[in-house]
Amino acid sequence: MLNFRNITLRRGTRVLFSNASFTLHNGQKVGFTGANGAGKSSLFAMVKNELHADEGDFTMPPNLAVAHVAQEMPAVECSALDYVMDGDVELRQLQQQLEIAEQNHDGLKQAELHAALDVIGGYSANSRAARLLDGLGFTAPKMENPVNSFSGGWRMRLNLAQALMCRSDVLLLDEPTNHLDLDAVLWLQDWLGHYAGTLLLISHDRDFLDTITDHIVHIEQGQAEIYTGNYSAFERMRAEKLAQQQSSYQKQQREIAHIQSFVTRFKAQATKARQAQSRIKALERMELISMAHIDSPFNFTFPAPKKMPNPLLTLDDVTIGYEQKTILPNISLTIAAGDRIGLLGSNGAGKSSLLKTLAGTLPLLSGKRLEADALNMGYFAQHQLEQLHLDESPLWHFQQIDKQATEKELRNFLGGFDFCGDKVVEAVKPFSGGEKARLVLALIVYKNPNLLLLDEPTNHLDLDMCHALSVALQDFQGAMVVVSHDRHLLRSVTDTLLLVANEKVVPFDGDLDDYRAWLTEQKRNNDATNSADKTENVSRKDQRKLDAERRQKQKPLLDALKKAESAVEKFHAEQRDLEAQLADMEIYADSEKARLKTVLERKTQIDKALDDAELTWLDLQEQVDSYADNANS
Repeated sequence: MLNFRNITLRRGTRVLFSNASFTLHNGQKVGFTGANGAGKSSLFAMVKNELHADEGDFTMPPNLAVAHVAQEMPAVECSALDYVMDGDVELRQLQQQLEIAEQNHDGLKQAELHAALDVIGGYSANSRAARLLDGLGFTAPKMENPVNSFSGGWRMRLNLAQALMCRSDVLLLDEPTNHLDLDAVLWLQDWLGHYAGTLLLISHDRDFLDTITDHIVHIEQGQAEIYTGNYSAFERMRAEKLAQQQSSYQKQQREIAHIQSFVTRFKAQATKARQAQSRIKALERMELISMAHIDSPFNFTFPAPKKMPNPLLTLDDVTIGYEQKTILPNISLTIAAGDRIGLLGSNGAGKSSLLKTLAGTLPLLSGKRLEADALNMGYFAQHQLEQLHLDESPLWHFQQIDKQATEKELRNFLGGFDFCGDKVVEAVKPFSGGEKARLVLALIVYKNPNLLLLDEPTNHLDLDMCHALSVALQDFQGAMVVVSHDRHLLRSVTDTLLLVANEKVVPFDGDLDDYRAWLTEQKRNNDATNSADKTENVSRKDQRKLDAERRQKQKPLLDALKKAESAVEKFHAEQRDLEAQLADMEIYADSEKARLKTVLERKTQIDKALDDAELTWLDLQEQVDSYADNANS
């Protein structure tokens, strides 16, 4: 277990949090939340023994294997597969010792080392590493490519795979989904669901936290507190706590005002002086209750577009690609006024390329791109952050696009994105990734677009900013096309889903839960195709016999999997219904207290039932996959 006792952490002279006490037990999956700079990463550094508490004690059992994702970008020449296998340090040590024993012709030592390798699963390590890479989007040929041939985002995926390869007791993941697409996020979510050690997770992805975590440590206003349950449960408990605190605060303020009024009126009267002094002492002894705070530092909206032509943008039989490599041929797509589109599809299918084509930054290989005369586009992508002038300030960036605005007007606008005081005139260069992303989003909002193209806009943003962006996008009156691994954002702001797959862009008939089922089916089909390739030399008669036997053996498992899928769908449906009831403000009226209590209790039951059903589904799916792997080997 990890024991945090009366911990105080400072950054310079600023106290991040103080007197934090909580214990994390083996096997718990704990989400760490709080604004950027609250101290989440500092807590991780303390667990990694890179930082020590300014006050208090942190203890953990000796010899625990702690894994984390390296932040440096590796540029080594070994293959991606070998690099990931390096994450299992004990495996590599045994392999090196075995190589020495073989060179020394030490048969006894070789036998001992082979036995040790068998105990730690060393002979299946290669396939274990390959499965990790496959889940994170690496194709089989790419696994053999040297690490230094990959871009920065793919190298971060390699670092993540290397951390997962470690047979750890404690796993620290700080924003692990930032460089992943939705497919890889769903795979990682399933993998972490089966992780047997203690997981410490920092993430801005609400759905990711909800599915994985069973405890939340929230850092706010200099305090770090632990809550039992997932992120949604934490939000409910926090809201109740803040409401109670605010009620107690208001009650105490009335009491203080009453006592102060008595003291003011009677302290000069001899007959009342003793009573007045008694009340003064009561005020001095009173432990003041703080006013409850839940205010976000972010407050911005998209203004109504000045013009809204229809259609805004049209792709007419275009071919999208790079030089002579075609990615999406013969695509026709029209973006109409009011469209709110989310793009789905696996990594490399062409989502970002389609967005670049809509933005006009990727030249067409053929076809026509037609935009309305009054089109005013706001395009957010990760490379936009690199186009900021690093030696200039946020204020300077805005003065370049609006030379008529006063400094006061620009400061007020920037304040809505939490750029306040001296931060407004500081150079952008030392800003964090989240601050740079906020600045780019602020520039886009200020330009008052009627079409938004957003490619992973929530990367690097904290939960408060993600929520503020989601709320602002819900009220946006223009059209938008969004690529995001953040399922909460996609659910909140999009009305239509388009699937980019198999060199086509087609409407996706379903929601994100259906998309997850589609991915599972695609994997099954791919596994079946690979199986067919391996057995192409087997006679048709023998193959039919083998297939029949396999289906017969798998039938109970597949039936159970289908039943589990139905249960998940059923609980998801009821969960959505209950969330809709809780979103209706009428339920919070005094006359509806009984119904609110019933709905909240049922919501807790359904959340638990859904978690159990999903775990059952994942376990059965793993058994099906394992059976398929064994059958194909």
